Amino acid sequence: MVASLISDILFGFTGLISIINPIGGAFVFLDRTAALTTEERTALARKIAVNAACVLLVAFFIGTPILHFFGISMEALRIGGGLALAVGGWQMLNAPDTQPAEQAGVKRVDADNAKSFAFFPLTIPLTTGPGSIATAIALTANRTHKLSAFVMSGIASVAISCAVAVTVYLIYSRAVVFARYLGVEGTKVALRVSAFLLLCIGVQIILTGVSEFLIPIATMSPVAK
Repeated sequence: MVASLISDILFGFTGLISIINPIGGAFVFLDRTAALTTEERTALARKIAVNAACVLLVAFFIGTPILHFFGISMEALRIGGGLALAVGGWQMLNAPDTQPAEQAGVKRVDADNAKSFAFFPLTIPLTTGPGSIATAIALTANRTHKLSAFVMSGIASVAISCAVAVTVYLIYSRAVVFARYLGVEGTKVALRVSAFLLLCIGVQIILTGVSEFLIPIATMSPVAK
C-alpha cells in the first residue's frame, strides 16, 4: 500500500510539474514582476505557491463533482483548457521584444498591486492553468468510494499539491538567478522557448480531448438494419 501511494504521488507530481513547467513560468513571472525588489518577489512567489496548492486541492477533491454538476465532460474540459493554454502561448510567442513599460495592454506588477495580481493572472493561468487543472481532475476522476482507497487517494492529492507548491516557490523565488546566468538575450530566448512549449502543451491537450471524444464514435458498432 505504501509503495502504491509513493507511486501515485510520483506519477501525479511528474505529470503536473511537466505541464506547469515552473522553470519556463519563472521567466514570465520575472518579466511581470520586474518592478519588484528581491524580497517582494520572494513574498509574491510564496503567495503564488500557496494559491497553486489551493487550486490543485480544489481540483483534486471537488473538481469532478463540479464538472458533473454543470454537465461538462473531461473531453470538453481538455479541449477548452488546451485551447486557452495554446492561445496564451501563441500570444506570448508573438509578443514584441519591448521593455515591460512599453507593452501596451499588459499590466505589470508593482509593490502596490502585487497582492491583487497574485491569484490572477500569476497563479491562474500562468502557474496552474487549464491544463494542470484538467490533469488534476483526471487523476482523481475514477476515485473509488471505498474508504481506505479514498483516504490513500486523498493523502496522495495533498502530498502532490504540497510538492508542486514547494517546487513553484523554490523556482519562482530564484527566477532572477536563472536570468542572471542567462543574461538579457538568454532570458528572451528562454521566454520564447517557454511560450512555444506552452503552445505545444495546449495543442497536445486539445488533441487528447479530441481523440478521447472520437475514439468511442469510431469504435461504435454499426446499427443493424
